[in-house]
Amino acid sequence: MLSKVISAAYLALWISSCAVTSAVDQYMIRALQLMSETPLIDGHNDLPWQLRKQFNNELNKVDLYTLKTTHTNIPKIKEGRLGAQFWSAYVPCETQYKDAVRQTLEQIDVIHRMCEKYPETFMFATSSQDIIEAFNMNKTASLIGVEGGHSLDSSLGTLRTMYKLGVRYLTLTHSCNTPWADNWLVDTGSEPSQHNGLSPFGKQLIVEMNRLGMLIDLAHVTVAVMNQVLNMSKAPVIFSHSSAYSVCPNKRNVPDDVLMRVNNTGGIVMVNFYNDYVTCSSTATVSDVADHFDHIKKVAGAGIVGFGGDYDGVTRLPAGLEDVSKVPKVVAELLRRGWTDKEVKAALGDNLLRVLREGTTPLWGTEEWKDSHLYALVKHIDRITPYPFHLSLITLNVHFWPIVMSWCTATHTHTHTHTHTHTHWSTLLLFKIFLSNHDRHFL
Repeated sequence: MLSKVISAAYLALWISSCAVTSAVDQYMIRALQLMSETPLIDGHNDLPWQLRKQFNNELNKVDLYTLKTTHTNIPKIKEGRLGAQFWSAYVPCETQYKDAVRQTLEQIDVIHRMCEKYPETFMFATSSQDIIEAFNMNKTASLIGVEGGHSLDSSLGTLRTMYKLGVRYLTLTHSCNTPWADNWLVDTGSEPSQHNGLSPFGKQLIVEMNRLGMLIDLAHVTVAVMNQVLNMSKAPVIFSHSSAYSVCPNKRNVPDDVLMRVNNTGGIVMVNFYNDYVTCSSTATVSDVADHFDHIKKVAGAGIVGFGGDYDGVTRLPAGLEDVSKVPKVVAELLRRGWTDKEVKAALGDNLLRVLREGTTPLWGTEEWKDSHLYALVKHIDRITPYPFHLSLITLNVHFWPIVMSWCTATHTHTHTHTHTHTHWSTLLLFKIFLSNHDRHFL
């Protein structure tokens, strides 16, 4: 009789185990399905820095198919379904006032060369349209972010040159003050404030980044800088690799009041996987990372959250997230917690695609742009469409262009002066240019 009871108990345990395994598998299957429909866009990866440290940027000495000493290689990228990556062009704070610009240019160069060496895997990208194009070709869109304002040597000319080389975000500081901005360590009390946030030149830099269409990354800055930039930037901001301060009170993370302001201004916070920023300790789990996603969604909505793993830039990662191949586990965990498909797709890539569309449009932030009818029309189109309006040429041709034509015609009909007529038809031309910037094949 006892043996039958024991056998029944084992059977019950086995059935329970199978049910749990089946449920987990279903979440992962659903996660992978969503990742096949929407690109996973990660805000920060330091593989280029590892290429410099380990190989002096000599790509002929490394094979990204077999590399074992990094969190990132091509097989891991494929397994992790990485649709787009902001590769970090990072050089240490010790280069400030020395050769930071040269070293940063070398890091930008190695990213370009990496894309050229592995064209079957990587496609260099600077826009949301490029990301979609790469995703449709089963390639990883490769964008560049410069990590640390010290890389500019306080030069707007350097900023503009880096933009022309494909850089699409600048992290205003790393873990050191620049001559124009305070870094996050000031908030810990371990370093003195030099600018009470941004200096006058720092504010000038924000205006120029808006004008260029370069995203402003607020990871690594003080709360004062966060708020000053949010007060003045005309474009959405990003936190390329930061987590939620209320979950882990590390000064590198984002406090709730700032999360709400990011929501109000259309920005994004891309969750960092570094244990010290996840649990404020040396250990963490997939569930701990998901806690940050949950908190950001609760405070400011699923529309501002994204992925910013910080792979190859950190020394400790959560159990189960040891390299870039493991990221789908986070997606499955969010689904297990009740996130809808739409919310998951927003976090995967739709939020960042929106920020790129809005924040990297040249001239965004100028008074002419903000006051134009074109600006109002573009914002209206973004509000009324359930998907990014640049994704479908058929949709653009069939739906949006007639809307623009009728809008401009109506405006023209009700305009009685030559000056206003000229302005509205100029706006129509600008709109066509705007569309062509997002899809070079449209016009």
